[in-house]
Formats: sequence, structure tokens, C-alpha cells
Amino acid sequence: MSNEKIVKIDVRVIPLSERHPRKIFDIWDGLNAGETLQIINDHDPKPLYYQFEIDYKGCYKWEYIVQGPKDWVINIIKIKAK
Repeated sequence: MSNEKIVKIDVRVIPLSERHPRKIFDIWDGLNAGETLQIINDHDPKPLYYQFEIDYKGCYKWEYIVQGPKDWVINIIKIKAK
């Protein structure tokens, strides 16, 4: 088992008016290579994936841990800094 840091964000508990990708990217930017951001959501965060492709292509690995139907859990592993 890895000892690398995993930062978890449960988006389901954040009010809709406060759900903004910038918050996620701010946390992401604070991670070191090898660390993981885990997103827990009530739907597939595919738009977030597309934004990562635009802003961080080649710097991350996107892994689905749970793919619905009720919950979605995604690990985004930081491979290198931008």
C-alpha cells in the first residue's frame, strides 16, 4: 500500500452555488508530484476531465474508482507539476 498523500473532496456536500472548478484546481496546484486528489461526486465529472486536459495535459493520471450509478469516485494522480 502506498504512503502517498491523498486529498479527498466530497463535492456532494458543497452547495451548488459554491461548486466551482477553480477551488479544485487551487487544491490541485498545492499537491506535489505523486500525490492524489480524490473527487467524490453524484455524477460523472467529465467536464472537469476536459478542463484538466486543457490546463494540465501530461501532468496527471485520471482513474475511475467507482463509476456510478449513485456515486462517482475519481483519483487524479499528479505525475508532475505544470
